[in-house]
Amino acid sequence: MPAHFGPRPSSPKSSGWYRDVTSMTLSYITDADQVARFLPAPYEVAELPIVTITYARNRDVDWLAGHGYNLVAVSVSARFVGEHEQLDGTYCLVMWENMADPILTGRELQGIPKVFAEIEDHRIEDGRWSTQASHFGHTFLEMSVDGLREPTAEEIAASEAAKAGRDNPMAWRYLPNVGGFGIAASQFTTFPSENIIEEAWVGEGRVDWQIPTWEQNPTQCHIVSALAALPVVTWLPAVVARGSTNLIVPQRLPREIR
Repeated sequence: MPAHFGPRPSSPKSSGWYRDVTSMTLSYITDADQVARFLPAPYEVAELPIVTITYARNRDVDWLAGHGYNLVAVSVSARFVGEHEQLDGTYCLVMWENMADPILTGRELQGIPKVFAEIEDHRIEDGRWSTQASHFGHTFLEMSVDGLREPTAEEIAASEAAKAGRDNPMAWRYLPNVGGFGIAASQFTTFPSENIIEEAWVGEGRVDWQIPTWEQNPTQCHIVSALAALPVVTWLPAVVARGSTNLIVPQRLPREIR
């Protein structure tokens, strides 16, 4: 951001709250060795290598004065083994968003690997939820969930148990030197959030990657190709949810991990 104009204006109405969030979360177990090549040391793939693809339609965002945007994020279950601390959580491989403001903020402040894409609002047809993402007019991802039902008490308990001690989204804040040669900044980060779920359903998810050529998507074709090559060993239940999210948790602010 242009620092010579000073810090971004704030308002008493501004906060980290996303008041209206609708999401689809699809997860599958993959091959640990194949996904491990995307994790920089000291990150390691978790014992159970789970890839998670999340779509979110964010509306009524406080820091955007009520405006909103959509995102699609891909992460993998991971463990950070640093010199001073160890964390279990997820490592963000890439996050597509359809607005420049959160892309710039997230990359600069939290080190989240964000890039741009056109992301459709989800559609609901005959109980099937779906969306797609594209760039330069070429669709590279389609995802959907159908067969939705309310989760059982056992499924809710299992989900909470799986998250216990692992609610640590992590990333690599990497900035090259001027001109692109060498490293200007290399930091490992975590950026916790608070999620309030008002409604949730489980179902069966499907992801279809469409690998673009360089001519179709010159800046991201290698990203899509790499993600599409990750094998699906076992699909896990997909989740559709509605609720709200707070990105500024006073007790757990974004920080560098070492």
